[in-house]
Amino acid sequence: MKNKIWAVIGLAAVIFSIWLLSKELRGLSFAEFGDTIAAISGLDWMLAICATFAAYLALAWYDHLALMHLKRSVPWRFITVCSFTTYALSHNIGASVISGAVVRYRAYSSRGLTTSEIGVLVAFCSFTFALGTILLAGIVLLLEPSLTERFVDVLPVTASTTTGAILLGLVAVYVAGSWFGLRPLRIGSFELLYPRLPVVWRQLLVAPVELAAAAAIIYFALPAEGNPGYLIILGIFLVSFSAALISHAPGGMGVLELVFITGLPEMDPVAVLAALVVFRLLYLIIPLILALGVVIGFERYQLAADPRK
Repeated sequence: MKNKIWAVIGLAAVIFSIWLLSKELRGLSFAEFGDTIAAISGLDWMLAICATFAAYLALAWYDHLALMHLKRSVPWRFITVCSFTTYALSHNIGASVISGAVVRYRAYSSRGLTTSEIGVLVAFCSFTFALGTILLAGIVLLLEPSLTERFVDVLPVTASTTTGAILLGLVAVYVAGSWFGLRPLRIGSFELLYPRLPVVWRQLLVAPVELAAAAAIIYFALPAEGNPGYLIILGIFLVSFSAALISHAPGGMGVLELVFITGLPEMDPVAVLAALVVFRLLYLIIPLILALGVVIGFERYQLAADPRK
């Protein structure tokens, strides 16, 4: 039932976002769009591809850190492939926590992890993403407090800097909780321990690197004309990607585009849309195709290993 509810929410978010987006892009010339894509230089394509590799390498470390936290040993290659497959599928399917949990359960249960341990692993990875978002958002708001004016023009600059300081304060509280060994969080029979400091430091590095690299894909694909700079692009990306995850829209369809076009009024909407097409191709579509191949290969291996299935 929950899966159906999230599917309906995701579909509604897609329809609403595309409707709003169609109003923003009224009069779009497809010839102009094609010219904009063709104008992206070979160097910028290479930089965007390198940023994609960096983002997915960092994503692989989410699972590595979770297993380090659980003190469970799983082969490095298996973890990396599982993490890549999980994120490539969940980013495209939507309802990422649920879809990601299904993939991880199928993979890690074959390596002896219990349902409870896989639940902790999923929660840990989701929290690591949230931690990276909070940390980077705090830094961006302190360095570029004018970012919020792109979405809400009634807030004073001091509100942005204050919000940034609060966000960084929350990260500091989390680090302090690990440092001083505070009591674990308990929800019914579920228990979540504070990670050890070596794990926390890695979280504070890996999650921001992944998000910064993903935002860089869009930055490199955007033209120089009207480009407000990498920090602004990063801030808008954090807003758009978080909105896409909350909406549960498959691939953030329509949501990413709407937030970016709203947040970059000084840029040609066609150029923004072209950059997001590059992002979808490199960060979503190509990884999805590779991930489907991994899933098919894994299931065939499982069937061959157990002829009773």
